Amino acid sequence: MSTPVDAAENQAAAAPVRAVRKTAKAAKTPVRSKAPTLRFERTFKAEGVRYLAGVDEVGRGALAGPVSVGIAVVDLAKQKPLAGVRDSKLLSVSERERLEPLVRRWSVACAVGHATAAEIDAVGIIAALRLAGTRAWNSVLAGGIVPDLVLLDGNHNWLSAPAQESLFDGPVLAAACEAPVRTRIKADMQCLSVAAASVIAKVERDQAMRTLHAGYPDYGWDVNKGYATSLHRDAIRAAGPSPHHRVSWRLLGGELQDAGQLPAGEAADGLGGDY
Repeated sequence: MSTPVDAAENQAAAAPVRAVRKTAKAAKTPVRSKAPTLRFERTFKAEGVRYLAGVDEVGRGALAGPVSVGIAVVDLAKQKPLAGVRDSKLLSVSERERLEPLVRRWSVACAVGHATAAEIDAVGIIAALRLAGTRAWNSVLAGGIVPDLVLLDGNHNWLSAPAQESLFDGPVLAAACEAPVRTRIKADMQCLSVAAASVIAKVERDQAMRTLHAGYPDYGWDVNKGYATSLHRDAIRAAGPSPHHRVSWRLLGGELQDAGQLPAGEAADGLGGDY
């Protein structure tokens, strides 16, 4: 027969179980960041800025395929928010693909530029980012919109041409972005123009990787989009690098060099992660 003491002990014993279940349930609930806004972008209206170009890149840390830069231009005089847009890494594939045409219609102007794996090998990732960004920038200008200011995700302005060229700066771009550039850490999380740019860049690059996959199905680019998954690395071990791999990077931590599949000099480190 149960006593009050037994009941109290049973309740105490059950409490940790309920806590674990509650924690597990909470862990299954996706965490959504606060929606990005145009609040920060609008602070530049006081400086006379009307057309602001949000800029973000994707593919920087991939082992294969291009690096891509998106630009989404907003009109600070009359732009209204666009619901649902987040940094592309926080959205599912279906969410990104649903939002991409909406972002393109919402933007005053938008474009995506790319630099190939061969170009990354030739000039390095920073110069390749500038090359891809310049292509997107010139596409925006060709549409008749000249942004007054660029808002770039991160803390380094890789878009503008260097003030003084050196042997390490890559090719001189005659038509590089000449607008003022402001950088902001986590702009893709907080600023709607930059989040919008990340969406169009991600969708276009993913489509490009699916197209490349048709010619090189062994690497699984339709799924991994060129990033450093274990299956992608296993495929490189088995088949060696393709023409779309960034062979100047240590794709397998030097394994390819040791096996004689790459020249010993082609051993610059790459970056990992879905950027």
